Amino acid sequence: MDPAPSLPRVWLLATRPATLTAALSPVMVGAAAAWRASGAAGYRWGAVVAALLGAMFIQVGTNLANDVFDFEKGADTADRLGPTRVTQAGLLSPSQVRAGMVASFALATAAGVYLTAVAGWPIVAIGVASIASGVAYTGGPYPLGYNGLGDVFVFVFFGLVAVGGTAFVALGHVPALALALAVPVGALATAVLVVNNVRDHVTDVRAGKRTVVVRFGRRFGVAEYLVCWAAALSVPVALAASRRSPWMLLPLLTLPMAVALSRKVATVEGRPLNPVLGATAGALLLHSLLTVAGLLLG
Repeated sequence: MDPAPSLPRVWLLATRPATLTAALSPVMVGAAAAWRASGAAGYRWGAVVAALLGAMFIQVGTNLANDVFDFEKGADTADRLGPTRVTQAGLLSPSQVRAGMVASFALATAAGVYLTAVAGWPIVAIGVASIASGVAYTGGPYPLGYNGLGDVFVFVFFGLVAVGGTAFVALGHVPALALALAVPVGALATAVLVVNNVRDHVTDVRAGKRTVVVRFGRRFGVAEYLVCWAAALSVPVALAASRRSPWMLLPLLTLPMAVALSRKVATVEGRPLNPVLGATAGALLLHSLLTVAGLLLG
């Protein structure tokens, strides 16, 4: 029998480090878009760091909420196909995971207090909406993820809100460039969720979790994944043409990944999609890094 993991390792597992690319990527892109729009003049470096910390803690809090609420709603069982969930596996109690969730959101709120002092009241609205949505994704009377709204939530909050919000705290306004670049980030963050939903569509039916893949079928999920990649790759082309900067084409280096991963989503079932999930999260990070490089070089 394998020895029980240490408590620090269990908590690290609970935070799901692989998902933190979804928090890091929009902050990087928003910060770089703000820099490209203004240069060093009036750039708020401290606010960008606080935005990154806030995004990370909101992501961790959302992960913990998802862990405990999915368990309590019966979505996470012994038949689970994805990586280990600490509540379902009995590694942490529901009360422990809830406490971790509250602590994570409290730390995010602390970052938000600083950001509000720097950038004003819009940060209050963004922070409250982000935390409330993180809880409501799997908790509350109408959980978003159980009613086919998870994809919209991810695109809006991990794309438009996170990229635009980072640019706002850095500059005091949101340049059009940041909103354009929010589309690829939101699209690829949504693609990560799509892989998860395609993998779990059979068990989600039994749990009463009506994701868009459950509602419209596996083929729809594959098409949605392709659309996400199409959006992520078409925006750099449009920006390269409009800004006359070939450096904006750097994210197209992820095209081979798009082809390979799309083929696997279309042909692989169940647990073997776990590596595709991780690779899609990695593709989000790589695409974002290449976007940042294009902004700085162009």
